[in-house]
Amino acid sequence: MKKPERPPRRKRAYTNRLNELGPKEWLKFQKSWFIHNPPRRSKDVLRHPAKFPETLAQEFIEFFTRPGQVVLDPMAGTGSALVAALRCGRNSWGIELNPAYAQIACQVIENERLALGESADGLQANLLNGDAAQAVALLSAQAAPLVDYVLTSPPYWDMLHAPGAFTQQKRRNSPGLDVFYSDSPADLGNVADYDRFLERLAGIYANLRPLLRPKAYLTIIVKNIKKKGRIYPLAWDLARCLSDVYTLKDERLWLQDNQPLAPFGMGSAWVSNTFHHYCLQFRNEP
Repeated sequence: MKKPERPPRRKRAYTNRLNELGPKEWLKFQKSWFIHNPPRRSKDVLRHPAKFPETLAQEFIEFFTRPGQVVLDPMAGTGSALVAALRCGRNSWGIELNPAYAQIACQVIENERLALGESADGLQANLLNGDAAQAVALLSAQAAPLVDYVLTSPPYWDMLHAPGAFTQQKRRNSPGLDVFYSDSPADLGNVADYDRFLERLAGIYANLRPLLRPKAYLTIIVKNIKKKGRIYPLAWDLARCLSDVYTLKDERLWLQDNQPLAPFGMGSAWVSNTFHHYCLQFRNEP
């Protein structure tokens, strides 16, 4: 006796409450590592010694938000996250300590508005010159809305002051290019003690919580640090510290495979060429 045929299984409707990506794009972003080699920096932002690329920022913003939502970068530099937010139709706020970088960021954002034309109409991209440690007061004074997503990259401790860094040597010989962020005592890149630096950095991110919507994500792009023959696990330490405030959901490794290799310790000691960053994903959960 012939068995009755089973009715075809109905596919479950795909619903997406987080972003506007389709299933294939969503799945691709779930990969735990990715390669991103940023384009060459434009001349108007070369002064900043450690800018992260708008192209990378846009990928994260498009995954963790929907059009019209609000992005915050409390350490905005020359405005990469705000430019990326404009490009994908999101509102944004940024805070930058160095007034020179804040001025550059405002000009870069305005140039981006002009380039985007009508597609940027009605979108906010507000850059405030101030201390990220005062983020709640600064944004509250501006009546800023609650934030849907934080994307940021902090100073990698005081490594810009390291005299032996190859890239820093090149910048020292190039007029008009900054070697480090600023001389301000509020600048975390000037804190020499690692434990004190970590405490202040974690405190800044923890104190953002009143600004965030429930279930908002935070992405912090950071790197472990090598200094005087020792590794300081900044990414891991920061993840541990902030896990008391936010839920640590995951990490993605940003790999760069177009960097020149240097013969560190060749013939005597193991010293890696480190071309990866940790993109730590946190969530603001009750």
